[in-house]
Amino acid sequence: MSSFITDRQTLTTMLFFAVLCVSFVSMGECQTTPPPPIPCSTYNKCDTCVPHAKCLWCFTTNNCTEYPVSWLLPPASVCQLSQARWGVCWLNFEALIIALAVLGGTILVSIIVCCCCCCCCRKRQSRPDRDEERFARRREEIKQRTEERKVERKARHDEIRRKYGLISDSDHPYSKFENE
Repeated sequence: MSSFITDRQTLTTMLFFAVLCVSFVSMGECQTTPPPPIPCSTYNKCDTCVPHAKCLWCFTTNNCTEYPVSWLLPPASVCQLSQARWGVCWLNFEALIIALAVLGGTILVSIIVCCCCCCCCRKRQSRPDRDEERFARRREEIKQRTEERKVERKARHDEIRRKYGLISDSDHPYSKFENE
């Protein structure tokens, strides 16, 4: 029985070392160095040059050169903007810059307009509008006129009631005796 346990421990140890060796070998395979980058000058067509972000195609010289990353825009010594292609062959660099400037300007103007509208709406909500003030004044005037007419109507009705004796007149000294 003890030989079985010893054989089993030996087998487990060997299996552990085998797994460990396989994992080290596979890790070694994963850590390979990348291939050296292909220089842009090897590309001889626009379609093969521009998909690489580091490359710039110039139609005047029909060659692919590395994009001058030290400059935001490629200088005229490398290629004229109207003849330079980057990213796609059908769009020249000059048109790309104009399109991006228009898009950026539109976004900027939109943001400014939205901010101004929000500020104006807040100011408008904080104080009543002229029309609202005018309507409130009109409502108040109409309410006052209605109250005045109501008082006048009540006075006329009371006058008629006194005339026909439907209301007791406390000012008249003989009013108590008339109804008895």
